[in-house]
Amino acid sequence: MTVHRYNVEIVHLLVSPGHAYFGRARDGAADVPTLDAAEVAVVAGKGIVGDRFFGKAAHMDAAVTLMAIEALDAIAAELDVAPFDPLLARRNVVLRGAQLAPLLGQEFALEFGASVVRLRGGRPAHPCAWMDQMLAPGAHAAMRGRGGLRCQPTSDGALRRGRAVLVSPVPLDPARAGEATLLRPSRLP
Repeated sequence: MTVHRYNVEIVHLLVSPGHAYFGRARDGAADVPTLDAAEVAVVAGKGIVGDRFFGKAAHMDAAVTLMAIEALDAIAAELDVAPFDPLLARRNVVLRGAQLAPLLGQEFALEFGASVVRLRGGRPAHPCAWMDQMLAPGAHAAMRGRGGLRCQPTSDGALRRGRAVLVSPVPLDPARAGEATLLRPSRLP
């Protein structure tokens, strides 16, 4: 089996015990504590310790969300607005240099020296209508096809901000990290 290795950077690690954007249309986004952590603990089959999706049965295959910062930068450029605060997209792991779409349905890993966190790409992370209010008018539509990837952790470990290596069973093109795609799986498990 061919293994592809890509140098990436984990730019942000969002952990929040509550949902900021579920419902609440009249009241606005909920004011929930949100941490941009330097390091997070990941538990196989459960997610990121302390996060709103940790151990929730409905989210076992999608407990950790990944997004390319290049996608947010491309959306801001298309909408002709200043760059967004990446934490407003509410994705757990914001990466630089990672094309995520080909990882749908794939087992892959993020390595930090001897530390490895294994993930399975579960489903696209579709944007919600809140993006028009939280990022900019038109962001919801612009984010379609590049909202990231929901994953199931398949090993325990830690993720840390900084340089990492993305280990993939399929070839990726880091130059395409910000492009919109339909996120079709190349092979489902």
